[in-house]
Amino acid sequence: MPPGSCHVTVCGTIGGVPYTTTADGVKLSYQVRGDGPPLVLLQGQANDHRWWDPVRADFGAYQSITFDWRGTGDSDKPDVPYTTRGFAADVAAVLDAVGVGRAHVYGTSMGGRVAQWVAADHPARVGGLVLGCTSPGGVHGVERSNDVRKSLVQPDREAARRAVLELMYTPGWLATHPGPHYTTGDPRMPAHARRRHLAASAGHDAWDALPGIAAPTLIVHGTDDVFNPAANAPLLAERIPGAELRLIEGARHAYFEEFREVASPMVLEFLAGVSPLLG
Repeated sequence: MPPGSCHVTVCGTIGGVPYTTTADGVKLSYQVRGDGPPLVLLQGQANDHRWWDPVRADFGAYQSITFDWRGTGDSDKPDVPYTTRGFAADVAAVLDAVGVGRAHVYGTSMGGRVAQWVAADHPARVGGLVLGCTSPGGVHGVERSNDVRKSLVQPDREAARRAVLELMYTPGWLATHPGPHYTTGDPRMPAHARRRHLAASAGHDAWDALPGIAAPTLIVHGTDDVFNPAANAPLLAERIPGAELRLIEGARHAYFEEFREVASPMVLEFLAGVSPLLG
């Protein structure tokens, strides 16, 4: 179905950008590329769809579907509470807009938290599930250290930005990749939307729902990730029935970009094995 087509009540384009309108009246901008089995890509907290730009071509055999979270990019930015479960409902709305009933779902960071709810609340819509650098949240999740927290709230904005980059990528990679970097947050976000995103991610707790996830699941995490500690990966793998765990040695939070030559083939191999479930 061409972008801009829609199976929900309200949809259209704004400045040529396709959007759909959710049940609570929020316009969500979405992007569709390619043909093949549908694959939803969900980015991290306070980021728009450009998070995936450096690696999106790796998934060219799929119809890749992204959208800008409410609060980011070209989507509306209401100053109301956001939740990861609510974001999962937004994913379903975007699938409706594109005319896709069932898709693979690959979520990283907060996108992985949202993907857990997509699989739990909308099981008929998920073929294969990939959860990258994410956490079950709540009291069972492993939180980042106080030192990491302090590095992110420095009054010097450039120092705080540098801290984020160093949590995302290794020093060696940063030395040879000056940017642009699309994982450090959407600069167009208003302050209220940033606060709402932070609260949504911090409030995530899917622990009780994880055992009910029926989709074949791959858990991916970098061993050197302290932004979302790697100890969360085995928690998810043990909690989701039949989940497969793959760790990428030496990778930090943005493993999917810096270690794309390892990560993308790993995900593609997994998805190829479960693609018949989309039929």
